Amino acid sequence: MGVEQLKIAVISVLLVFFASTTKAQPAAGGAQPAAGAQPAAGGAQPAAGGAQPAAGGAQPAAGGAQPAAGAAVLDVVAKFGAKADEQTDLNPALMNAWKEACASPTPTTIVIPKGTFLLSKAELTGPCKARVEIQLQGTVKAPGDPAAFKTPDWIVFSNVVGLTLNGGGVIDGQGPLAWGKNTCAKDKFCAALPVNLRFNFVSDAIIQDITTKDSKQFHVNILGCKNIKFIKFIVSAPGDSANTDGIHIGRSDGVSILDTTIKTGDDCISLGDGSKNVTVIGVTCGPGHGISVGSLGKWKNEEPVNGVFVRNCTISGTSNGVRIKSWPAAEAGTASDMHFEDITMDNVGNPILVDQEYCPWNQCNLKAPSNVKLSKISFKNIRGTSSTVEVVKLVCSKSLPCEEVDLADIDLAFKGPGAPGVSQCSHVKPKLAGKMNPPACTAEGTKIAAN
Repeated sequence: MGVEQLKIAVISVLLVFFASTTKAQPAAGGAQPAAGAQPAAGGAQPAAGGAQPAAGGAQPAAGGAQPAAGAAVLDVVAKFGAKADEQTDLNPALMNAWKEACASPTPTTIVIPKGTFLLSKAELTGPCKARVEIQLQGTVKAPGDPAAFKTPDWIVFSNVVGLTLNGGGVIDGQGPLAWGKNTCAKDKFCAALPVNLRFNFVSDAIIQDITTKDSKQFHVNILGCKNIKFIKFIVSAPGDSANTDGIHIGRSDGVSILDTTIKTGDDCISLGDGSKNVTVIGVTCGPGHGISVGSLGKWKNEEPVNGVFVRNCTISGTSNGVRIKSWPAAEAGTASDMHFEDITMDNVGNPILVDQEYCPWNQCNLKAPSNVKLSKISFKNIRGTSSTVEVVKLVCSKSLPCEEVDLADIDLAFKGPGAPGVSQCSHVKPKLAGKMNPPACTAEGTKIAAN
């Protein structure tokens, strides 16, 4: 193993280990790495609207599932002898195809045809000389027994510039055997389970028309990446599958998640520190725990979160809607320029939530405030139904009150028995516009911040 590969392996182990310490229950989405476990996130801040894809820009060229014109085609069955018998390991054939494709000076397409293939593991590492496309037309299955994995990795792409993964196929992590053994909700020293798909330091990538199913842990983990797009991506797992975040982003710049369906047992999408210029459009989320920024402030030297745009999404039957969370009595950090717009909620708990007293399993001191500064946040045109009385809850740090928070056109009805839904605000004075149902910041316990 080379120095670079060793570094990636160490980072991956640290990332999953520390992710488990922030998740005291399956709802916790704070997969934060230890200080220094990830490279510094670069990239300029977006101009106004710059994080939004240009018209048609999120779409690949017409016929994107077809090999690029002039690209060499490597079929893992026809050329490398792979067998779709669910017994023969696909690894040797896939790794030989990757080695040839990565060394080619011209674009190359690797085809995994229809059928079901057993895949023990795949570490697909660059740099490559030209763009590589993998057309997954069939299904790849992981070993069902978690003991088959010595590290929390299954399929890993590392240090690749120019990657396409498409084809309509399925990546099946065979998670049910592992979910019963997952103790990460309460045990910070739990065994690290494999993630279905890892993207480490990958740039200029398109992942389209792929399904990830029943991962043993997170479905997708994105670390140190730039300009990576998920289009018509599907995440599929039961609502009771523990610690199975759909897509987790950490220290990456320019991640877009478009026209995607996520059904899982944890956060549909979670953003760790250093997430910049993240665009989420047309996502359907549920079951799961909603779309989350954080948890933040758990570790030293966390990098800022800046530029999060979530719009035109539908969230159904989840335990949370859109939320931002940070730990009290912990480390300093910042998160700004976060916008949630045009979102439909259907029987969602805590549809709008800012929680700077995030303290699962009483792992912290609630008497000390959060040291994460939140600013430039908007919630606009959010409508539907809530499964909890607390429909809007903005609980900010008493030492660092939230600034520049906008609420506009909120229409969320509590459908349970008893009193109507309420809106609570602490250490924040949001700017209000349009309809406010429930009336903003009127709940008991509200503590409006001074101007």
